[in-house]
Amino acid sequence: MKICFLAGANSLHSYRWIRFFADKGHDVHWVSLYRLSLDEYGLNLSSVRNLSYYEMIPPLTTPLTPFLVPRLTNIFRIFSAVKWLRGLLRDINPDLLHVHSVGIYGLAAAMSGFHPIIATAWGSDVLVGGRSRIKRSLVKYILNRADMITCDADHMIDAMERLGIERGKIRLIYFGIDTDRFRPERRNENIRERLGIFNSQAVISLRGLFSPIYDIESVIKAVPYVLKEVTTAKFVIVGTGPLDASLKSLAESLGVSGNINFIGKIPDSDLPEILASMDVYISTSLSDAGIASSTAEAMACGLPVVITDFGDNSKWVKDGEGGFIVPLKNPMTLAEKIIYLLKEKAKRKTFGAVNRATIMDKNDYFKEMTRMERIYEEITKI
Repeated sequence: MKICFLAGANSLHSYRWIRFFADKGHDVHWVSLYRLSLDEYGLNLSSVRNLSYYEMIPPLTTPLTPFLVPRLTNIFRIFSAVKWLRGLLRDINPDLLHVHSVGIYGLAAAMSGFHPIIATAWGSDVLVGGRSRIKRSLVKYILNRADMITCDADHMIDAMERLGIERGKIRLIYFGIDTDRFRPERRNENIRERLGIFNSQAVISLRGLFSPIYDIESVIKAVPYVLKEVTTAKFVIVGTGPLDASLKSLAESLGVSGNINFIGKIPDSDLPEILASMDVYISTSLSDAGIASSTAEAMACGLPVVITDFGDNSKWVKDGEGGFIVPLKNPMTLAEKIIYLLKEKAKRKTFGAVNRATIMDKNDYFKEMTRMERIYEEITKI
């Protein structure tokens, strides 16, 4: 098949999804509003077979969010981008257009007039973008223009139904985890030493420092409670972003900077070993679509997890079996669960084994992308 993807080149998730189909031998074309930045993840686009890449012209003047941006300058400039996109689609003449996110990308796809369109909702584009009247109208327009919709959570399907979208044209497809890459055997003591983890347990957060929605503040506020019970505990916080300075300042004010290692952005190639070398994974996000990819990766690496009670999280992690589900913005309860896991090595191992089995059974990358490939075949025959 000839497949055109309209998806952000600033997203590792886009890369992983698109690469599967290029490597399977499909004729793949990738269009992005962003300039290619995958080198930040340690990835090389030139190694991908059967893939052409385009940057949408003209680029928008301000950074984009996953949901529809309110700045009218961007909305007006989208018309120029759509005109360019229409010409590109005429030249490529793909069998289908697959757009990732029903925000700005979805709007460009909907306005292109092309069919068939598959739209993948990522979460905030519907959950956050649908809160205001104007954004809700645009989200409904995009979803109605799509011939088929995919998402990775039951509550996302419910949210789209409330917008008047027929359930019959929505499919549940997970982004999937490569369980050969993410596995417990990747544990590396040299990495622990490099991160300053000696004779102690390590807790890791991967949710990023670029948005309050990930609530890393609660992670840092939980650290003093943990250290009262487990004095040697170390916290590894991955990611960069505008909240970096304020979060480090918070850690200093609480006197816990020595037990928190802000390691910044890491190459994708290093992620499996770093995750497998930790002892507990935590996510304090205030909003997720399905299970977060970082949570699923940690589970595949055999880690117990402590994650917030939002969306479908409790469907993936049964409280007290694979980890714990905690209330939003509750550092004390978060700390209680972390303390328990740090003190109970046997439970960490048992919970981790349950989590890996769950991901292998329900969220395998190759199985999910093969299911998506069948959907492509189905929609091109309609």
